[in-house]
Amino acid sequence: MPHERSITELRAGLENGEFSAVELTRHYLSRLEGSSQDLNAFITVTGDLALEQAKKSDIDRSKGQAGPLSGIPIAHKDIFCTRGIRTSAGSLILDKFIAPYNSTVVEKLEQAGAVMLGKTNLDEFAMGSSNENSHYGHVLNPWDKTRVPGGSSGGSAAAVAAGLCAASTGTDTGGSIRQPSSFCGVTGIKPTYGRISRWGIIAYASSLDQAGPITQTAEDAALMLEVMAGHDAKDSTSIATGVPHYTDSLSDSIKGLRIGLCQEYFDEGLDATTEKLIMEAVAVLESQGAVISEISLPTTRYAIPAYYVIAPAECSANLSRYDGVRFGYRCENPRDLDDLYKRTRSEAFGNEVKQRILVGAFALSTGYYDAYYRKAQQVRRLIKNDFQEAFNSVDVLLSPTTPTPAFQIGEKSDDQIAMYL
Repeated sequence: MPHERSITELRAGLENGEFSAVELTRHYLSRLEGSSQDLNAFITVTGDLALEQAKKSDIDRSKGQAGPLSGIPIAHKDIFCTRGIRTSAGSLILDKFIAPYNSTVVEKLEQAGAVMLGKTNLDEFAMGSSNENSHYGHVLNPWDKTRVPGGSSGGSAAAVAAGLCAASTGTDTGGSIRQPSSFCGVTGIKPTYGRISRWGIIAYASSLDQAGPITQTAEDAALMLEVMAGHDAKDSTSIATGVPHYTDSLSDSIKGLRIGLCQEYFDEGLDATTEKLIMEAVAVLESQGAVISEISLPTTRYAIPAYYVIAPAECSANLSRYDGVRFGYRCENPRDLDDLYKRTRSEAFGNEVKQRILVGAFALSTGYYDAYYRKAQQVRRLIKNDFQEAFNSVDVLLSPTTPTPAFQIGEKSDDQIAMYL
């Protein structure tokens, strides 16, 4: 079936005339009619737009003008602005927000010929590790519907795993592409900060947010990344460097590749089965000529505490723009401006978002800035120094993506520390 094929295989089918882009798009849309509601993976399905884009793709292909992703049906995490289409960030406060422009990522993929099937569900404003924090309800893991798909890009990962789209975009601030990809058994990449433009992505924590692809295979991820990456003058943090052909090196030998195993990532919190599977993978890599060594990142234990100061602090600043005045949700019959602010935010933000705003605002407040935010940024530099030191002796690091497999829905809802870990 087409939905079981990789992007490379779908491109071959389109080029060989096995099916047209319109036929392929209709196949995915037919799957979305039932499955998307079953898993709650999509917030918005854009069927009419998808068929229009598919028709254009078929015309372009007939003229020899097909792009690298022409006719490939994809989805976007509903945090990327899409012109004329609701962009909600999984929040009531943006439930009726219609973006007036495309984000750079959406624009690049559209220019490459990709067909947009719709917008996927997520934790509200990308804050969460289970996709249980969405205004539109939690997403189910397609492999076991009693378990979470991970977050915050849970809808994107579940949609790819269930064959509801060939690929999807996601964003990753503290694991929001990598963790759901792991929980759903697909491939996800958080690229280097600045490699992909953040312009038109609704901000959570600006110094940490980064977009990336979620796909079925590493080759598909490379194909998506080649299109999504690149300098963007509209994003001041965008890296002004060329984009390599990531697919060219996929089949290169790994003989002599120095792979580091961080001892802090294999501690008592790691699930035994997960560790066993990783070590089996290590043995395969070693049999192909990779050189395995153990390294240490001593400041690892400070990473999560530092993250949960820096990210909420930046979030409290970014989300201050949602005030009920310019766009988004507005409370009814406010008595005055103060009442407008208070009731709009208290009614339209979810609990997790409110908690992080409060933590962030406290960390930035007078008398506490140096003790919390500045200190966390100093720790962040020490963590970075550890990684730079490690890469003097190894080429790459291999580690568990998550310490455990996907957990049960509701299992960690009342334990914030366990959820964060």
